[in-house]
Amino acid sequence: MPPRSKSRSRSTSRSRGARSKSPAKATKKASVTSTKKSKPKVGLGSGKAEYTIILPVYNERENLPIMIHLFSQYLSLTDYHVIIVEDNSPDGTREVAKQLQNSYGADFITVLEREGKLGLGSAYLSALHLVKSPFVILMDADLSHHPKFIPKFVSKMSESGCDVVTGTRYRDGGGVAGWDTRRKVMSKGANFLADFLLSPGVSDLTGSFRLYKTPVLREIFPLIVSKGYVFQMEVMVRIIDAGYKVEEVGISFVDRIYGESKLGAGEVIGYLKGLLNLFLTT
Repeated sequence: MPPRSKSRSRSTSRSRGARSKSPAKATKKASVTSTKKSKPKVGLGSGKAEYTIILPVYNERENLPIMIHLFSQYLSLTDYHVIIVEDNSPDGTREVAKQLQNSYGADFITVLEREGKLGLGSAYLSALHLVKSPFVILMDADLSHHPKFIPKFVSKMSESGCDVVTGTRYRDGGGVAGWDTRRKVMSKGANFLADFLLSPGVSDLTGSFRLYKTPVLREIFPLIVSKGYVFQMEVMVRIIDAGYKVEEVGISFVDRIYGESKLGAGEVIGYLKGLLNLFLTT
């Protein structure tokens, strides 16, 4: 099958009213409307943070405290707010999240408690309803994405005026540590196939460590139909199709130390189905 004739450029941009760096301040307290089974833990931040980090977690009891500690080491707590989306993990992650909120304070951490494993896209959408800041960061909570790269994302967006900054393992000094040959081949194969079929204009379409302007996410999220790991890929494809400007920053991706990978045969099949759907609909 030949590559599609349509090409996308990550430097493409156009003047849009929705692409403001700072959205209007909310006059009412945000609420979760995406699912009846979601309820926020009391404490939604001061509303003064410039950046909100959304962390979906499931069975991350060991990793979550380390991640929060790294945030406190590399970031200014007054500029950032963390929303932990907890899907009723059986390993006690919820209790750990509550303890972290009590330790660091509700101005820094919100715990969004859900009654079951409702999916990655649903987790992001539920948390987005609570966001008060002009910028949003999506990343993994298993220590694969190191917070030390966040200031680089922020600098790139400030310098370039782009709408989205995405981390890449495949250019600008990026790389992967801790993967066996099988995982490396699978990752490169997945990105090659996505690039061949979609011509996305970014080097790491399957990556999930990104900084967005909040209005961009609010516009794009309602358009997303994919589930699981394909969710993030579709978000990027839709953003580039909409004409927003995307820049990349090289990151070091490190395999998780604690817990088990959630990537299995079902996720691989889901990825292939989702990729085919994107090819047919974009």
